[in-house]
Amino acid sequence: MSALKNDRFIRALLRQPVDATPVWMMRQAGRYLPEYRATRAKAGDFLSLCKNTELATEVTLQPLQRFPLDAAILFSDILTIPDAMGLGLYFAEGEGPKFQRPISSQTDIENLSVDVLSDLRYVMDAVTMIRQALDGAVPLIGFTGSPWTLATYMVEGGSTREFKKIKRLLYANPTAMHLLLDKLAIVVTNYLNAQIDAGAQAVQIFDTWGGVLSHASYLEFSLDYIQKIIAGLKVNRPDGTVVPVIAFTKGGAPWLEAISQCGCHAVGLDWTVDLGIAKAKVGSQVALQGNMDPNILLAPISVIEEEVKRLLASYGQHDADSGHVFNLGHGITPDVEPEHAAAFIEAVKQFSPYYHQ
Repeated sequence: MSALKNDRFIRALLRQPVDATPVWMMRQAGRYLPEYRATRAKAGDFLSLCKNTELATEVTLQPLQRFPLDAAILFSDILTIPDAMGLGLYFAEGEGPKFQRPISSQTDIENLSVDVLSDLRYVMDAVTMIRQALDGAVPLIGFTGSPWTLATYMVEGGSTREFKKIKRLLYANPTAMHLLLDKLAIVVTNYLNAQIDAGAQAVQIFDTWGGVLSHASYLEFSLDYIQKIIAGLKVNRPDGTVVPVIAFTKGGAPWLEAISQCGCHAVGLDWTVDLGIAKAKVGSQVALQGNMDPNILLAPISVIEEEVKRLLASYGQHDADSGHVFNLGHGITPDVEPEHAAAFIEAVKQFSPYYHQ
């Protein structure tokens, strides 16, 4: 596969000098783009789009054809794993993801197979095809959900705001909870390693629901498993390159120091964290990624530009052991105008070089 022509993103994650702050957006291939909506209509539904190698490649590349982004991210979904484990993923119109067979007992957990990589072959095929299509233009990010986040969907049966079922399991039967998380950690480790073997040049672990846990529960039921996964990843490649790992916990501010010590190369921050304070606490140990509120993209372009400048100034001047990847604090929302996303990216390109002199 082709050598990287733009390695700014990888270098920043490894805290190496760069000429400008690299930028990409979580959910950058998505419903805010009219070309994405057209391709999704062609696929028939979201899951069919994920499982069609050619169309998944097409939508992965769409934002890069529009914007000067510094990375591509595989188009897929974190719930491909529980789907492969037999829970029957489907997407109800207007309701988000649901499972036909959610976990409701310890027996259900005991019966879960961890030998599911063959059912996820379509993801690895997409990684390989995307890498070939990128031809080294920018790096490709692979990703997964954290065991805790995947478990919440598997036990709740879909999206939730209350987390009653998963927390009942955690508190009433922690042995079963750990069994589920252990199985998911095995699958996630194998899955990320398969993505790396297929060509992913960085990987991100999305712990979307870690922030709903108590302090002690987060460390035991979420971060401990993220740490186990990272310890099992093949980040040092035979060709001498390193595949950086980003750990992103939404609502993870209370555990910033702990997350920075989990073995990751970079900590993803949501918008509730002060970037400058995070840098002062852990910025000499890990790179930081983030952390603009996605809803600022709904504001006038002048507001977007001022927020980019404020965050760049908050992180401040880059030195020998610092690294920052500009991103949103969560995924871009479907109601954002593409022109506003373009203004955000252009502002990072325009104003960040000053901090790398």
